[in-house]
Amino acid sequence: MQKLNDLSRSLTALEPDGTLIAVIEMSLSSWLVAGIVPGIERQPLKKLAVDESALLKLLHRWREEAEKAGRRIERIAVAFEAGRDGFWLARWLKARGIEAYVIHASSVAVSREHRRAKTDRLDTELLKRSFLGWLRGERDHCKMVEIPTMKDEDAKRPNREHDSLIGERSRIVNRMKAALVRLGIRGFNPKLKRASTRLDGLRTPEGEPIPPNALAELRRDMERRRLVNNQIRQIEEERLKRIEQAPCDGPHVMVRLLARVMGVGIETADMLVHEVLSRNMRDQRAVARYAGLTGSPDESGRKRREKGLARSGNTRVRRGMIQLAWRFLLHQKNSALTKWFRSRTENARGTRKPMIVALARKLLIALWRLVREGIVPDGVVFRAAQ
Repeated sequence: MQKLNDLSRSLTALEPDGTLIAVIEMSLSSWLVAGIVPGIERQPLKKLAVDESALLKLLHRWREEAEKAGRRIERIAVAFEAGRDGFWLARWLKARGIEAYVIHASSVAVSREHRRAKTDRLDTELLKRSFLGWLRGERDHCKMVEIPTMKDEDAKRPNREHDSLIGERSRIVNRMKAALVRLGIRGFNPKLKRASTRLDGLRTPEGEPIPPNALAELRRDMERRRLVNNQIRQIEEERLKRIEQAPCDGPHVMVRLLARVMGVGIETADMLVHEVLSRNMRDQRAVARYAGLTGSPDESGRKRREKGLARSGNTRVRRGMIQLAWRFLLHQKNSALTKWFRSRTENARGTRKPMIVALARKLLIALWRLVREGIVPDGVVFRAAQ
């Protein structure tokens, strides 16, 4: 089982003479692999095609070179930055007995020069220094990203696809309304069921019908919106089926518990559980930091100011929690969190928006304690169990 604090530093003692260290600078077309090989004075650098088998052969070749130099390699540690390739390579390497780590890209310190040189070769040198310090157990060289299983990654897909389809549906509706406004037609709701049958009866201010090309475009947009609606409905129905088929599954238990809180729907509960609440967080500060709901102070000498939200965490969680905080004020009027919010905003103008972020942070921590420790927030009302 993974330890709670093993992402900021390595807890395994580093044996330099028996550890082969490699870092990978990854791109869509090639991989640049840099290594630290015991017994070899040079630090090899090899450019490979995007091929995991070639990478494995290269690591084994470097191990053979170290053994010829009189070093017995008992550990191979590989690291690369989190990016577009995701975590599949780390899982693939671990399945073949190689330690694989994914570095949080924003945790690597870089030069503050206005125009600093940046190449793949220099990036590998920077990654090697950061990764080597992390392996020695020193803090703040870099931070690692928790590598999820394939099941955990796949569990996030329905909610993220649902979010993408909701945005696509809004873009289609806005495009249709804009096309009608250009013709001078207002007050037409393209989201109604019978909207397509009313298109032929619409008239411009000049009394003319909608031009044929614009009419054809509107009909295609309505068909596209109908398809998106069907896909959204399928995702929602399949989610309910999964929860009904395995109600005692760990994440499903959390989703069902959160959905009982008044103001929290099944969609929000599913998003929160799979994006943040099911993760192995260290404490409440880590939870708030992961959601990007913490501040970013700028303090030096006498200067004391706040630059606003860090926004370095999960965008979906941050956006969802701020929306949930507004709903929470409507549905949980007698809760301690709502009273806390009202006591600080009722006599202070212009504080509702900043304070809603603070409420979202407190609410996220309260929900994390609810699903993890069973601590019910004061005054929160639940729906009846189904």
